[in-house]
Amino acid sequence: MSTSLLRPRCLSFLLAALLLWGGLSPAPAQSLRAVRADTLYTMTGGPIQDGVVLIENETIAAVGPASEVDVPASAKVHEASVVTPGLIDPRGTVGLSGIYNVSADQDQLDTSAPMQPALRALDAYNPREQLVSFVQQLGVTTVHTGHAPGALISGQTATFSTAGETVETALRDSVTTVAFTLGPDAQARFERPGTRAKGVSMLRQALLDAQAAMEGEEGGGDLGQNVLQDVLRGEVPALITAHRAHDIQTALRLQDEFGFEMILDGAAEAYLVVDEIKEAGVPVILHPTMVRPSGTTQNAAFTTAATLHEAGISVAIQTGWEPYVPKTRVALYEAAIAMAHGLPRPAALASITREAAQILGLENVGTLAPGQRADLALFDGDPFEYTTHVCTVLSGGEVVSDECN
Repeated sequence: MSTSLLRPRCLSFLLAALLLWGGLSPAPAQSLRAVRADTLYTMTGGPIQDGVVLIENETIAAVGPASEVDVPASAKVHEASVVTPGLIDPRGTVGLSGIYNVSADQDQLDTSAPMQPALRALDAYNPREQLVSFVQQLGVTTVHTGHAPGALISGQTATFSTAGETVETALRDSVTTVAFTLGPDAQARFERPGTRAKGVSMLRQALLDAQAAMEGEEGGGDLGQNVLQDVLRGEVPALITAHRAHDIQTALRLQDEFGFEMILDGAAEAYLVVDEIKEAGVPVILHPTMVRPSGTTQNAAFTTAATLHEAGISVAIQTGWEPYVPKTRVALYEAAIAMAHGLPRPAALASITREAAQILGLENVGTLAPGQRADLALFDGDPFEYTTHVCTVLSGGEVVSDECN
């Protein structure tokens, strides 16, 4: 055999050896998908009729009318009546609350002490919990979840993708907020605090202690104080649940006194203190529109989301925590009822996509635009119609649900 015949083969072997020896590997094959929609809601502008989203691997590569987006012949194509960004549940306990009413899967609230800022949702989240797949099948690709209202400081919340079989692969933000509760809901399970004033005094003392310990402290120390110091530095927002108008005002006073970033949670009587909330520049993650009106939510109104939006206040709508099976609500239904009571359609959809992402500080979800994570929900009709189904859900460019639900 001539050396001229051996040379090409030897060169190919040599090249392969150099790639392996140098820690190099051939570029992975590119995964291409195209999603076509009769109506495409990008949440960056108006809806696009006959729209296309082109996806390369985990990321959106192009978005626009079908006439303007070149779809390669190799792309796998999905079609739907309506396409939106993957939905975001901006406040719930999914993954800590299990689908059954048994103590083994109810980690949403620890009642051993009224203030426990050191508790982390990260350490309790179960990505294989049936509730996670349940909300995923309904178009939810991101959940902000963690410790429920019911303690002065119930713990640290976190944000997860509903895809991923381990905490590490599902995790998007390990400490999204620290959850506080004001009013009677923080008193029912503990001997202390016995009154509103006592509860606020305990909170102020904890914040003052953390403030005093900040000077000169370098790592280590008390876990609870460390996270409260992060709140005081403005590194982690305080998520303060307050429903009654005077409890909302107390939350605003605390925020003004200590200067931390705050997200108002629940806020059943927010319509009574709209001017105060707007002046403080505080966003609201509103209670579920169909929350049962009892206790501190006795005066909840269907129109609150519309009232806040009209005032120019950033508002998202949550599913919250429910003490009965299946332990969660449906984000689309809650936003739909808000729309039926005055919240404009774009704002209703934004309340569980773009606006939710912005309030939570999530930069790569909530909209459909080049460079964003390819999280999409594909519907067979108007998302806010009860008879419509979510037929395909993509998370990071991969199909994670393909049955109409």
